[in-house]
Amino acid sequence: MARPEKIRLGEILVSQKLVSEEQLKFALEEQKRSGRKLGRFFVEQGYATEEQISEAIARQLNIPFVNLKYYNFKPEIVRLLPETQARRFRAIVMEQKGQGVLVGMADPTDLFAYDEIARIVKRDLNLAVVNETLLLATIDRMYRRTDEISGLAQALEAEMDDDTAVDFGSLGQNLALEDAPVVKLLQSVFEDAAQIRASDIHIEPQETRVQIRFRIDGMLHLQTEADPKIASALALRLKLMSGLDISEKRLPQDGRFNVKLKTQSIDVRISTMPTQYGESVVMRLLSQSSGIPSLDRLGFPPEMLKRFRAIFTQPQGMVLVTGPTGSGKTTTLYSVLSELNSVESKIITVEDPVEYRLSGINQVQVNEKIELSFSRVLRSALRQDPDIMLIGEMRDQETAQIAMRAAITGHMVLSTLHTNDAISTPIRLLDMGVPAYMVAMSVRAVLAQRLVRTVCESCVTPYTPIPTELAWLELEMGEAAKSRQYIYGRGCSHCNGTGFQGRVGVYEMMEMTAPLAEAVNHRDPNHFIKIARAQMAGWSLRRHAVALVANGKTTIAEAMRVSNTVEE
Repeated sequence: MARPEKIRLGEILVSQKLVSEEQLKFALEEQKRSGRKLGRFFVEQGYATEEQISEAIARQLNIPFVNLKYYNFKPEIVRLLPETQARRFRAIVMEQKGQGVLVGMADPTDLFAYDEIARIVKRDLNLAVVNETLLLATIDRMYRRTDEISGLAQALEAEMDDDTAVDFGSLGQNLALEDAPVVKLLQSVFEDAAQIRASDIHIEPQETRVQIRFRIDGMLHLQTEADPKIASALALRLKLMSGLDISEKRLPQDGRFNVKLKTQSIDVRISTMPTQYGESVVMRLLSQSSGIPSLDRLGFPPEMLKRFRAIFTQPQGMVLVTGPTGSGKTTTLYSVLSELNSVESKIITVEDPVEYRLSGINQVQVNEKIELSFSRVLRSALRQDPDIMLIGEMRDQETAQIAMRAAITGHMVLSTLHTNDAISTPIRLLDMGVPAYMVAMSVRAVLAQRLVRTVCESCVTPYTPIPTELAWLELEMGEAAKSRQYIYGRGCSHCNGTGFQGRVGVYEMMEMTAPLAEAVNHRDPNHFIKIARAQMAGWSLRRHAVALVANGKTTIAEAMRVSNTVEE
């Protein structure tokens, strides 16, 4: 196709009645003052959406507008244009069309970009207009560093084979050896993990290889495999970065450090463990730019959230959040703290480790090496006149009893416990040796939660449930289950072929009512469970999971996986 002509965006939007003359005049004055792009200013002021602006440009130039959210890319076609140029020119190669290629551009009137892209790909260009925000997200996703990481792993392996192998002594003296292959490899691993929203990085030495895996939306995915001899160099470098003892390889160690990438800063929590073939390293990634989500964004059913807010805003009592590791308990509690955080309230947290940083509260890191335990910190914290306390986890009887005394004597206490569901939580506290009266008097509510993967919107497909899935749905929906429409994700470039993208919470909540408190006091687990199940009818994990299936948020198999508690 011919080179596009330069157009005046403001005039196009006025002619297509997307903005008014007054809005355009104001925007042009602001552009002169600040130098911002006109289109970006229109979006920020709410005059028009990015999609409306892109569609207007497409109509003016008589070229297609493509919604990248539903476009399935082929990596080999995308990489006809190198990543650096793709980011510079805000463009992506979408598909081959005869002797040419279809290129999506945020600004198809950029003549210099058009000429440079044509020179690089050495093909005729057919242009389409794309949304810039979606384009940048697509570039992050498609330009994976798999080949780069494999190459750097091989370079590190070759260096370790040389007579001048990795000098661990020099690494220890100089943390800024940016040209060392081990540093480049780790930098690429962190950047790749950040681009695809990985929550954890696993470096695991095996007999014949070392494997690097990423956890994405709760599931592990293999990133690369390399020669096992590089595992020691990776572990050493990471220990140096986190201030761990590099001479100790026989005992597990924990630490943390911060990684600054191109677009964000990431807090990394590291754990090392000696295994048969070397030290296994697991790193939890927490982006500082993402912040703490509000409770409204976590996926609570509206009525449950209303009841939950009414409980944790009370002046005293205990709220417990339960669930397995990685189910989002800490995120939920910090979302609660964000709402409670004010100049009128003194908030103290006792954690191991401190995962989020929240301005205005007092956060204490437990350190068992110097006997700074949960119970010891709690005793001191109560002398600090707190209104609200967060205890990272109630691990033992002593910690639980101190926390419950605080909840009875005028403090709001938030904490977590590892149990399968809400109903079993008071029984677990009794098993820990906590007096029944303390459980009955202190606990206000127990929230159990899981995280369920949501279906990728870009490859959503109708699905017919098998008989066992239908029978499971009928437990909550009855005959209506047979007439519902169900979905799954067939897998595409947006979700790395998994069919899922992102996660949302699944919740159940048990309020400690007077009948339940009386049942706890009588230490009759069967009677307590019977009353609790009757009270929680309609508020179970399974009910919420089924509701997400019915609303087209997730698949039946995924809902069954996360709500596998036994219910009668």
